[in-house]
Amino acid sequence: MNAPIPRMLALALLAVTPWIAMANPAEDPPAPSSSHAPSNRDLAESTCVIGEEAFVPGDYYYCLAGQSYGQKNYAQSRRFFTTAAGWASKPAQFMLGLMAFNGDHEPVNRPLGLAWLALAAERQQNRFTDALAKAKAMASPADWAAAQPILADLRPTYADAKAAPRAETRYQQGMQKLRQTEANAGAYCMEGMVPASQLSNMGDGSSISAASCPPVELVLQAIDHSAGQLFDGWTGHVETGPLEQLGSKARIN
Repeated sequence: MNAPIPRMLALALLAVTPWIAMANPAEDPPAPSSSHAPSNRDLAESTCVIGEEAFVPGDYYYCLAGQSYGQKNYAQSRRFFTTAAGWASKPAQFMLGLMAFNGDHEPVNRPLGLAWLALAAERQQNRFTDALAKAKAMASPADWAAAQPILADLRPTYADAKAAPRAETRYQQGMQKLRQTEANAGAYCMEGMVPASQLSNMGDGSSISAASCPPVELVLQAIDHSAGQLFDGWTGHVETGPLEQLGSKARIN
């Protein structure tokens, strides 16, 4: 029998990182340790920048899902994971699979868990394909058969054929607007990065100092970094290159 794992070990491996708060958004954050799962308090205190929703909603809603989980609002966490899944977040689909398969604050539903894990694994990334293989080994043939119609229902909304182009369009539209902003302002204040009261006094944002908000170029780099992680492994994603300044149950892990 497989030993239980810490409930949020999966989130430790796929950590919710407040991307905009990184000291240098161009650098990868340090890899989280697989030996230490974040506490509920860690997750509850995660910083989710609402302005990111206009660029990479899959990343933003995944952060909200982790935050809600830390606050022990598990139904809301599932809703946010589901929203993120619709914006091509494979980590969100993976978490939905784990939660259903393991019965994590919901009834055990192995067919549903297998269906979500199969969607997460469609880009053939090892961490997701390995989890799917382990789940299939633990499940019965009947479970896998029952997963097929569920998977067929999920694919039109959550598979890469639909969700990834939708997410890419949102990302490209947001980046185009941000590059236009770069030509007119040296800094950019995204909602959630600074207090709302400060944003309300900014007008068009051109008068805010770089000391209060990061340069537009760094925001562009941070968003591009998040998008690169979101679209990692998707063969339909167009790589644009470096940015230039324009101005008790058995569980799986």
